[in-house]
Order: sequence, then C-alpha cells, then structure tokens
Amino acid sequence: MKYVAMIYGNQAKWDAFPADAWPEAIARQDAFNRRYRETGELIGAYGLADAANAQLVRRTGEGAPAVTDGPYLETKEYLASFYLLDCDSLERAQEIAADMPFADVEPVELWPVLHEAPTDAAGL
Repeated sequence: MKYVAMIYGNQAKWDAFPADAWPEAIARQDAFNRRYRETGELIGAYGLADAANAQLVRRTGEGAPAVTDGPYLETKEYLASFYLLDCDSLERAQEIAADMPFADVEPVELWPVLHEAPTDAAGL
C-alpha cells in the first residue's frame, strides 16, 4: 500500500535554524532517503520551495490558466516536503515516518493513497 508522509514548516522555523546545523541536517536526510530507497519503500522524497514561490492556478472560461501568487490557505504553516512510501502495512509506514529526521520534534502527517491512476500509455 502506498502512503504520503508530509512535513509542515514555516519561515520563522527555518530562519531560527542555525546555519551551521544545516550540513548535518542534510546529511541525516540523505541517509534516511538512501536507507529507504535501498529497501524499495521510499518511492520519492520532495522538498518544496518557500511558500512565497507557491502559485494558484485556475482555469478560465476559455480554458486558459489564470495564475495568482501565494499558497491557497493564508497560514503560517505550509507543506514543506512530502514523501511517497510503498509499505507492506500501515504499521511499517508509521515506523518509517517515525524514523524521519526531526520526527522527534515535529509530527509527520501520514495519509494512505486511496487511488493511483496510471501515467504511462500502456495503463491508459
């Protein structure tokens, strides 16, 4: 079963993180990613840009994109990164989420993937 694990952040949190601690934090994250890619349970890990780079896209009546700046919700917290996991059980997905760097200080939101649409021509 596939799961999405999400981590939230905010600009104040990133600004308060000591600059000299970033190399170790990145190394811990790289080790986590490598460990679970090797088991086949980590399909993808994606860190998102700051909320200031988010855009909202809607379709106009003519079908053209209408783009505005900013995240959809006005909130201090925003989605900072997400991971796609493929695990044999919910319990295993929970174990992996608990093993994420910083899961001891920030919660990881875990969602089961309800449906996966094919993306290749053969599956259509």
